[in-house]
Amino acid sequence: MHDTATSTLSREDWRKERSEAIDRLLREFAPSEHGDLLSQMIVNICRLAADDADRGDLKILNTTLRELRYAFKIFAPYGDIPKVSIFGSARTPEDHPQYLEAKKFAELIQQEGWMVVTGAGDGIMRAGHHGASRQASFGVAISLPFEQSTNNIIANDPKLINFKYFFTRKLIFVKEAKAIVLFPGGLGTQDECFESLTLVQTMKSSPVPVVMCEEPGGSYWKLWRRFVEQELLENQMVDETDLNLFKITDRAEDAVAEVVKFYRRYHSSRFVGDRFVIRLNGALSDETLSTLNGEFSDIITGGRFEQRPGPLEGEGDAYPQKPRLVFDFDRRSAGRLRLLINLLNDVP
Repeated sequence: MHDTATSTLSREDWRKERSEAIDRLLREFAPSEHGDLLSQMIVNICRLAADDADRGDLKILNTTLRELRYAFKIFAPYGDIPKVSIFGSARTPEDHPQYLEAKKFAELIQQEGWMVVTGAGDGIMRAGHHGASRQASFGVAISLPFEQSTNNIIANDPKLINFKYFFTRKLIFVKEAKAIVLFPGGLGTQDECFESLTLVQTMKSSPVPVVMCEEPGGSYWKLWRRFVEQELLENQMVDETDLNLFKITDRAEDAVAEVVKFYRRYHSSRFVGDRFVIRLNGALSDETLSTLNGEFSDIITGGRFEQRPGPLEGEGDAYPQKPRLVFDFDRRSAGRLRLLINLLNDVP
């Protein structure tokens, strides 16, 4: 089709004709304020056809788009409610201390106005729904040939989403979470643990509290930390500041406190060009700003920490009433950035 079209039209004229046809299609069947992005998606579909993409590859793309579209739709009405993703073993029995601690955590965080997101299976996942209640729970299930089945709390709930692919499911876990709490589990839990930390460490996700929790007196996460320190830190595979990116506790109450405190003054953040913008729940004093410039000058590439009364140009109109802390972040000192956020949340 592409060759036939270009035999009678120049490449520029053909692209113009294609663009006009896409615009007509969107105006009639998919009007949206985000038409530019929808148009780019259709252009990519045209390119797939021109590439003679393999049918198997097209099936992957089609399933991915379908799963993500549906997940976005289900989460959208709850966008203003903070959510915590809870990970842990599907094999933990209901009378196990780890199950009881996970249930307690979910119950306490729900009382703080949060909702929980779990993989919808049994064990720790069921404990999360058990504590938070069905009404405050999302289930993000995966189709597996063994073990995984939807627990009886979230089964048939409108907030239950079934995924074919792990990568689409994992994207939703991270995208929707303002906190991540991990209880003891197997390979899947360790996968989520290291992926969550990697995304925060590399700034591919916004800063969020990552908490490892278990039953009082437990050793699971203590031994995990020993491995990280002895094998990763001592061999210089991670920096010592990376250890600031997570907290280990054996009490649900401490895990809740860590999550809630993270958002005491810190609200959210994003890059605007080369500038990093932290939205604040309350303005900073001159003294605190001076402390930041003195203690954290190592994480900026130039200039100083500045406080602004509202959004920067190019930031959009999100949270216009919130003051901003603005600086040229080096994009790699995530552990030090976490210490900066801790300081913001600690000052009166």
